Amino acid sequence: MIQRRRQIQVMLQLVGDVLATAAAIILAYWIRFDIPIQPVTKGMPPFEMYLRLIPVTALLWPTVFYFQGLYQRRRLRSRFDELLRVLLAVMLATILLTAFLTFYRPSDFTYSRLFLPIFAGIDVLFVAFSRWLISDILRRVRRSGGNLQVVLVVGAGVLGKRLVKSLQAHREYGFTVVGFLDDDPGKQKRKIYGLPVLGTSKDLEVIVQEHRIDQVMIALPMAAHQRVVKLIRRCGQLLVEIKVVPDLLQYYAVRAGTEELDGLPIINLTQIPLEGWNQIVKRVFDVVGAFGLLIATGWLFPIIAWLVRREDGGPVLYSQVRMGLDGRSFKLYKFRSMRIDDETNGQGKWTRTDDPRVTRVGAVLRRYNLDELPQLINVIKGDMSLVGPRPEQPEFVDRFKTRYPEYQARHRVRAGLTGWAQVNGLRGDTSIRQRVVHDLYYIENWSLALDLKILWRTFRLALHEARG
Repeated sequence: MIQRRRQIQVMLQLVGDVLATAAAIILAYWIRFDIPIQPVTKGMPPFEMYLRLIPVTALLWPTVFYFQGLYQRRRLRSRFDELLRVLLAVMLATILLTAFLTFYRPSDFTYSRLFLPIFAGIDVLFVAFSRWLISDILRRVRRSGGNLQVVLVVGAGVLGKRLVKSLQAHREYGFTVVGFLDDDPGKQKRKIYGLPVLGTSKDLEVIVQEHRIDQVMIALPMAAHQRVVKLIRRCGQLLVEIKVVPDLLQYYAVRAGTEELDGLPIINLTQIPLEGWNQIVKRVFDVVGAFGLLIATGWLFPIIAWLVRREDGGPVLYSQVRMGLDGRSFKLYKFRSMRIDDETNGQGKWTRTDDPRVTRVGAVLRRYNLDELPQLINVIKGDMSLVGPRPEQPEFVDRFKTRYPEYQARHRVRAGLTGWAQVNGLRGDTSIRQRVVHDLYYIENWSLALDLKILWRTFRLALHEARG
């Protein structure tokens, strides 16, 4: 149920930044040379040479903006904060562009030094206006009832009332509150600011399902600390965003994202690194990597298919329902490694070491992880990622989430071909608790460098298996 619509907003911002910067280059050229602020002593330079800067800025600007946090979409970011970030990012990007032009000198041509500050000033205005325009369009869409996130507020006391009042005053942020949950018997079936008290905290799961809740905002007093902790754990299994007013649960602020709503600070307990621009970067990395691996290993597919078919005449591929991003199910593909009667129904059992159901060819495929190669198709389709928590069958997920409250948090990212748990020896019949610990570490500390590290360690383990 976690909304992934932020990707669209990030892409709009990215395209807007690139187009605004290209327009700034064109206008800066016109101001510098057609309306010369300073006399042009070396003749009119060719316009085509300045157009060559557009591809350079199309790569450099988004990179700098990314590291300045401009693609970490937050609905509650103030315009001043955005303008300041844009100003700093453009200044830094212009300095880098100047350094690049110092070393890149086309024969018999030098870029105007006055052009760069003119361009930077125009670019700040154009990018800021582009972002303001996109934000304004999105606000209008939200005010008209589109792109809304459904919010449930837990707590109908002073904090809860103030929170709802602020949300209702700023509908352009795109939040629609369906009501409250409160354990006070005197507040049941009442309306507060026009919103009903839908039940008590015991009704959390039912209300979230019935009203298709996107975010749960907890606004309880400090005395309800234990209840808040339990609510957070229960919400974690429902795959909804969890936000808490910070003075209710201060110690969570160390690892959480903070936002502001009309002067009221809010802590987002489900903010993870793999959001917004990072999610787009990882997806591009997955698609490019999966295609590359398919090209590199494609010659193995007909050989493996022939060996599997020759073993017992059964089907080459095997599909099984697994659970992935946001708790959605998908069909996972593998080269069949077990006897036909054990895998044809798609309901596999827990695999053990020296499992008697594994065929002779299947044992070899499993040893070198070759049975997993068809999952590259899952990666290209978007069901999986190259790196992430390994997906499990729905029946196992139902069993594990009751034993380990944090288990469902693994589904906040796409499942992976390999993961942090696997490269640390947690494969097959190993501790589920330790797997969850390693998977959550990966989710909370994701970076492209960590993905590359995991892929490299996976490759090294495969080589070790091949030699051993």
